[in-house]
Amino acid sequence: MSLKEAAAREAYLKTLVDVVNDAYKAARAETQTLLDAAAEETGARQVAVTLPNGPDIATVSLASGETAAKVIDEEKFTAWVRENYASEIERRFVTDVREAFKKKLLAEMTAAGSTEYADPETGVIHDVPGVAIAPARARTHAVRFKKDGRDQVMAAWREGRLATVALPELTAGGAE
Repeated sequence: MSLKEAAAREAYLKTLVDVVNDAYKAARAETQTLLDAAAEETGARQVAVTLPNGPDIATVSLASGETAAKVIDEEKFTAWVRENYASEIERRFVTDVREAFKKKLLAEMTAAGSTEYADPETGVIHDVPGVAIAPARARTHAVRFKKDGRDQVMAAWREGRLATVALPELTAGGAE
């Protein structure tokens, strides 16, 4: 293959990948919205995926999000650490909490599900300012294919059974 042919092939495939990727992102967002609604309305957390006129090829399942302790007000958090744990402050041109100590505190507060920190040496329970328990990772979903599910999707694509169901329409000149 010549350089010109290789470059042309890459350009063609990039165009197709970009269009399919945009369609995939839109389909994924729509699936997430509908899964969230189904979970709230009926408690359903998964759905079987079936090919047109074919077998089940996958399961799409809702995965819960996670929450974690986060510093939301750096100044308040740093002032509290300076007052209660001065040895954990690094002094440079700016005052900053040592990253290892910050990580330790946030991990302990995440595990407790609270912005309170119990000092293991003194037993004092601190309500740590500038920290909140907040979403750390959004709720999402996963597609798990059956053993030969991907092969069945490829066969259906080659046979033209997915053209009107799953594939985005390729429009002239990027028009929509």
